[in-house]
Amino acid sequence: MLALLKLIRIKNLIIIALFQSLIRYGLIIPILEHYGYEPTLSHFRFVLLVLASVLLAASGYVINDYFDIKIDRLNRPDKMVIDNGFGRREAMFFHAILSFCGVFIGLFLSYVTRKESWAFMFLLIPVFLWYYSTTFKKQGFIGNLIVSGLTALVAIVVVSLEFASLERFHGSLIIQSEACSTAWFWTLGFAFFAFITTLIREVVKDMEDVFGDKQGGCRTLPIEIGIKYSKIFVALLTSFTIFSIWALFLYIDNINHNTISFWYILLLVTIPFVVSLFVLFKASSPKAYHKLSTFYKIIMLLGILYILIAGQLF
Repeated sequence: MLALLKLIRIKNLIIIALFQSLIRYGLIIPILEHYGYEPTLSHFRFVLLVLASVLLAASGYVINDYFDIKIDRLNRPDKMVIDNGFGRREAMFFHAILSFCGVFIGLFLSYVTRKESWAFMFLLIPVFLWYYSTTFKKQGFIGNLIVSGLTALVAIVVVSLEFASLERFHGSLIIQSEACSTAWFWTLGFAFFAFITTLIREVVKDMEDVFGDKQGGCRTLPIEIGIKYSKIFVALLTSFTIFSIWALFLYIDNINHNTISFWYILLLVTIPFVVSLFVLFKASSPKAYHKLSTFYKIIMLLGILYILIAGQLF
């Protein structure tokens, strides 16, 4: 059981479920109530969305480990699950079950919400995850962008489903309302934060795995441009993220007048990002890069938790 939980990255799945729950209950619903609307999406259908997201993410982790067996033997032999407590055939079967269940639930949600584009999306996600593991991951930055984009999609599907449900009840005018634009604005903001922090973390993980990736024929960013320039790239992304956060802070009136928001963003987001830059340029071993990667995951979680404060501003 422990091997299975490790294989599907249970901690990451919990973060996905938490992220989607915070987006809906901590952000979208307070925004709707502020503008005089009641949410029409049932708790059951939202749980199905979270379940579909978690199942598809888990299937992606399984298939990624399946195709990374040779590389993981070089990079992290002590942390391998497949061939070390979990058979290859079992892993492939489990991947198929997870993918089928995730797609099936996604297609059901597409049908009941009349979102035909969603059906295409849920069918395409497993394909992307498969080709990421077999092809895109070895092509460096393309793989990083795919993983980061799917992370952002975790938040975007929540607001999309919510307003698809509202549209059926209120008509198309709800899509043109200020409630809709506000909900999309905030959700896209957190989706962008998840995208950029995931992208940074993926590049750092590639620095950690340079040795095994080279042997496996991968063309990741650190292999293509070197560790030095990869660090500069991460530093630029981090600096851009800090700048964007404070630009939004100054731009949005109900944030820049909120003392709690100021101290939260300063102490729990900005300072950790600045600290990460010092750790980044000091790091020189796989162990150090692994710790930095974990640190970026904590920063992303702290940024997501700001939703609890943002939802109180309406």
